Amino acid sequence: MKKIKARNLHRDLGYFYIGLIVSFAFSGLMMNHREYWHPEKYTTETKAIQISLPAEENLNEKFAEELGKKLNIDDKIRRQGIKKGTYKISFENHDVEIDMKTGRGEIVSFTKTPIISQTMKIHKSTSNWWIYYSDIFALSLITIAITGTFIIKAGKFSFKSRGWKLALAGLVFPLIFLFVFS
Repeated sequence: MKKIKARNLHRDLGYFYIGLIVSFAFSGLMMNHREYWHPEKYTTETKAIQISLPAEENLNEKFAEELGKKLNIDDKIRRQGIKKGTYKISFENHDVEIDMKTGRGEIVSFTKTPIISQTMKIHKSTSNWWIYYSDIFALSLITIAITGTFIIKAGKFSFKSRGWKLALAGLVFPLIFLFVFS
C-alpha cells in the first residue's frame, strides 16, 4: 500500500470539503452581519398597525399567540419579548413590533431567501447526524492545517523558516479580539 503523504492528504481533504468550506464561510459572513440586515429572509409586505397593549406583566407567549390570531398570522410563534421599549413577536414568516407607549407598530411579512437560507441553516443545525458530520469536518480542517505545514519542507517559505511566524500571528490575532474587544 502506498504511503500517504501530507501533500496528498491535504489536497484530497481540501477537494472533498471545498463546497462545505465555501458554504460555511459564506453563511458565516451573512451571520456576522445579521443585526443590520436579514440575509435569510426578504420582506414581501409591511403593514402598519395600532394595538392597545395590556400591562407589561401580561405580555407573554399566550398573549402573543392570541394577538397573532387577531392579526391573521397563522405561523408558528418563535419568540416574544420587550426590547428598548418595543414589544417584539417573531413568527416563522412574520415579525411584529409594537411601541410600548403609543401602541403603533408594524407587521413585516417575509419569505426565505433561496439558497442563502439553506446555507445559513448549516450554522444552526442541531441534528445528531449533522453534529457528527461537523465534528468530522472540524477534525479534517485541523488535518488540512497541520498537513499544510509539511508541504514545503525547506527554504525561505517553509513552516520552519517563515510559516511558524504567520501561524503564530494567526493564533494571536483572534485572541486579541476575543480578550480585548469583547
